[in-house]
Amino acid sequence: MSKNKLPAELINFINEWKDKQGNLIMVLHQVQEHYGYIPREIAFEVAELLNVPVAKIYGVITFYHLFKLTKPGRNRIAVCMGTACYLKGGEDILLDLERQLGVGLNAVTPDGEFSMEAVRCIGCCGLAPVLTVNGEVFGSVKVAQLKKILDQARGK
Repeated sequence: MSKNKLPAELINFINEWKDKQGNLIMVLHQVQEHYGYIPREIAFEVAELLNVPVAKIYGVITFYHLFKLTKPGRNRIAVCMGTACYLKGGEDILLDLERQLGVGLNAVTPDGEFSMEAVRCIGCCGLAPVLTVNGEVFGSVKVAQLKKILDQARGK
């Protein structure tokens, strides 16, 4: 493995947390904040710097749904599938987005423009069904609005 793929700011963060309890999750959060996901080669470097097996790194990454192993699309869509959103049409929204984007959940469109995931709750139950695009909340969403939301994200 080649050295020095991690930027100095992440190396410094890892060194600060190296001997603290719960360091792995904190370090992985910081890595994902920097890259938007956890690249494979970076996971190996983190394992080496923390002196933990790579299997432990991947155990944590795959256990917590927050961590991503693939680079997300430029526009990140999260569709709420919490109880209120599900009952008010969240699944229909999800299915129509899959149809319009041509990819399923946890996938990235071939052009790298969009990625989509289902989430448990966005915390806007009174606005159900809800989705977010790059953190912007869209409430009381109807299937008929999805094309406009996607076009807005594309900058059209």
